[in-house]
Amino acid sequence: MTSALERFDALPPVATTDLRGTWRGAGIPTGHPLDGVLEHLGWFGKRFDDDDTAHPLLFRSGHGVVRVHPGLVPFGLVLRAAPLLRTPPAAAAFALVRPFVTTRRPRARLREVCYRGVVSAAMVYDDLPIVDAFRADDDGSVVGAMDARGMAEPYLFRLRRVR
Repeated sequence: MTSALERFDALPPVATTDLRGTWRGAGIPTGHPLDGVLEHLGWFGKRFDDDDTAHPLLFRSGHGVVRVHPGLVPFGLVLRAAPLLRTPPAAAAFALVRPFVTTRRPRARLREVCYRGVVSAAMVYDDLPIVDAFRADDDGSVVGAMDARGMAEPYLFRLRRVR
């Protein structure tokens, strides 16, 4: 985790306006408890319409991509049960529950936040004590650090713009 955080810290900031659009997400393996969990459950990525309209959890479904309401996901339980969530039964159970936790409304906002000493774009969740801080990578992707109350270290992920 230390080398991944050092790499994150070395990346330049990103403006909120540079995040407009839909982004495909993937975790960055660091040994974090959430490594692989979102992908296994069908995570697609994130969408940013403007600074006040952000959709933090896009998931693949049989009908394309849907937005999941993060406030309806028991985050503390997810952290404690992370190893079990990487199993086929967990993915099947989430597929059954997903229609009941979808939303059309935005569930986060973009703001400039000082995180780890750098002011950069960050997504502030409406219903959970979570902030995703973003940095620009030289390949056009964005690296995010999900900082949440109750996590010892941030969960790192990469976003690539969907054209």
